[in-house]
Amino acid sequence: MDKEPMPADSRVENPEALDLKERVVSVLKTCYDPEIPVDIYELGLIYDVYIDEASQAFVKMTLTSPACPVAGTLPGEVEGKVRNIDGISEATVELVWDPPWSIERMSEAARLELGFM
Repeated sequence: MDKEPMPADSRVENPEALDLKERVVSVLKTCYDPEIPVDIYELGLIYDVYIDEASQAFVKMTLTSPACPVAGTLPGEVEGKVRNIDGISEATVELVWDPPWSIERMSEAARLELGFM
């Protein structure tokens, strides 16, 4: 896809895009790092979700480590699941390493489940 989403601080999302974004987040909560029993959203691996005016979804995500064994497959799995959401015209997942993931990015529920609280 040639189109880049605009920076997060300059976006205005319409109500339809917000509904699609909620559905994307719900789908992201069905994706798991196979080594950690918490979904990637609660784990804090999702840095940004944006739906543009053409109903294209842009997801920025990271992994717990660049050496993660699913580095080659998890972003594609995420992209495929998001692309299959009714109302999404296209999906792009960008794997980023900055800022690096840390335990502080996890939700409180994830930290409790994994015994970090």
